[in-house]
Amino acid sequence: MKKILINGYFLCRTLTGIERYAFEITKRLDTLSKPGEISLIVPSDCRAIPNYKNITVIRYKKTIPHVFWQFLTLQFFLLFHRQYIILDFGNTCLPLFPGIVFLHDIYCKLFPRDFTSLRDKAALFYNQWQYRLIAHRAKKIGTVSNYSKYQIANTYHVDPKRIEVIYSSWNHFSTIVPDYSVFSGFPFLTTPFYFTLGSISKRKNMKWIVDYAMQHPNDIFAVSGAYLPTAVGASANSNPTPKNIYLLGYLDDSKVKALMQKCKAFILPSYYEGFGLTPLEALSCGAQIIVSNAASLPEIYGKAAHYIDPFDTNIDLDQLLNEPVEAPDTILKKYSYNESARKVYNLIKSVVKGI
Repeated sequence: MKKILINGYFLCRTLTGIERYAFEITKRLDTLSKPGEISLIVPSDCRAIPNYKNITVIRYKKTIPHVFWQFLTLQFFLLFHRQYIILDFGNTCLPLFPGIVFLHDIYCKLFPRDFTSLRDKAALFYNQWQYRLIAHRAKKIGTVSNYSKYQIANTYHVDPKRIEVIYSSWNHFSTIVPDYSVFSGFPFLTTPFYFTLGSISKRKNMKWIVDYAMQHPNDIFAVSGAYLPTAVGASANSNPTPKNIYLLGYLDDSKVKALMQKCKAFILPSYYEGFGLTPLEALSCGAQIIVSNAASLPEIYGKAAHYIDPFDTNIDLDQLLNEPVEAPDTILKKYSYNESARKVYNLIKSVVKGI
């Protein structure tokens, strides 16, 4: 009988987004599976390997650039170990040995205009090729929202029955201890502030934050994460980032959690998300959330969020926060890594039995 081999390269990367999803699901698959039923393959010098009880860890060769690990090293291994079906959580399908693949979204296909530099265009070409490969070759496709499911199905003419929706979750955030020392480092945050996590990805739409801040100089915005380039193309002029936006730089999860607990609201103005995890983390901290009314976000957050148009800043956030929303309890109960891992495990068993 075939066995599952998890591509463990996510353990060599920073645990954000897709990598976090892979880490948390794999940890729970270890408790669901029988000894030897699932293996995980990583480069031999990978250091951040958990102590799995039932999952067998295979250390194979040294770390090499990601694309070579994916398309040379792994395929060479599978060529001589045909008993395995690969499970990849990271939007990657092996051309010669397609397996179970998670495709979280198809951003590059739907927003190619966001990719302008030579490096961006190379990433665009690679990801679009991978999307097609996953759509037409993967034995089963996993994704993280119904929105993404039907975007994939309609764009690539895939039978929706081949696509399984398995949500992400916030549970990892419950074990993080908030670090309130962040406020001594940024004393200006004693004033009520809006909080968001910045990103160089255009879809995260930091432009909305900049435009709104310029129009509302009395509102304070704290941005953690990647540096906000000058307005991220937010305005026609070359004005620097507005003075009421404070760029905090990279902060670890404990400081982020402290900011989420104390902010007026957490804002995610993205115009495209396959799931959109950070507002869920904020809800778990007791924060109000303001998210865009685009893509998967209304599906994920239902009536527990305040909604904005990602292309229109003609709104008053303080007034918006006065509008009633549902308590977050139902939303938080809906998303569970334990439940998601059970669905992945059942998906694995159905694929193995069907071969």
